[in-house]
Amino acid sequence: MNIPDTIRNNLRDKYGIHVSSAKTVSGGSINQAYQLETNQGALFLKINVSAPEDFFEKEAEGLKLLKSAGSGLRIPEVIAAEKPINGSPGFLLMEFIDSGSSGDSFAFGANLAHLHQTNSDQFGLDAENYIGSLPQSNNWHSNWPGFFSEERIRPQLRMAIKSGKMDSRVLKQWDRIEPLLYDLMPETEPSLIHGDLWGGNYLFDTNGDAVLIDPAVYYGHPEMDLAFSHMFGGFSGEFYRGYESVSPQPSGFSERKPLYNLYPLLVHVNLFGGHYVSQAEAVLKRFA
Repeated sequence: MNIPDTIRNNLRDKYGIHVSSAKTVSGGSINQAYQLETNQGALFLKINVSAPEDFFEKEAEGLKLLKSAGSGLRIPEVIAAEKPINGSPGFLLMEFIDSGSSGDSFAFGANLAHLHQTNSDQFGLDAENYIGSLPQSNNWHSNWPGFFSEERIRPQLRMAIKSGKMDSRVLKQWDRIEPLLYDLMPETEPSLIHGDLWGGNYLFDTNGDAVLIDPAVYYGHPEMDLAFSHMFGGFSGEFYRGYESVSPQPSGFSERKPLYNLYPLLVHVNLFGGHYVSQAEAVLKRFA
């Protein structure tokens, strides 16, 4: 399948990249993706005609931040990120990474723990970004419960109420839960996290090294990544053993996990509705 001529010409004129062929590959649920053969080797191109105009710029910034941490995790090299212009869709161009059939899950877990040792003095990020196609607010907070409530849960609840997917009573339930967060969630330094760590957002390369893709980064609680990794599966016991070899978890994580995962659950409520609504309501009822 061919890519739009506007993008092909942009790559040639602005970046000196001449595309000889383009093959459709998997690129997630909201993007068109291609493996390009070019005069600079194989490259990976993502296109989206309906996403916000800065969508790929924010993804590129997230990838660069993860790469700068030097955690041992492989992060794709960003070559170009462009907004839509003159009817041409926005796009993200990166190095193409061949996936292998398996990899070193223990090293993956240990390196994720090293990533989480990249710290900030506050929770948040210096700009908003996206989780899936939804905006993700990252205003700075001095404590994690305040950030989690104001920047993660309340915006999603308000969005779900506005769209009619949830009843307004869920905000009253959250009002009862919020004061409990200070006792339920262990204190931590703000840690650089991937932010959208489910099984579809990593792969192993042909050397068996873990590669992180599609981030929704911010400085948050490291248990957010770990909780999300349990939500849909796809992470082995060796992964968790590797993580704990570097950063042993405080006790009680299994009890806290549904609360952390309320955030991705609400994101799925707002994106897809359906059975995610009853799952989110069950979590709110459990803690309220």
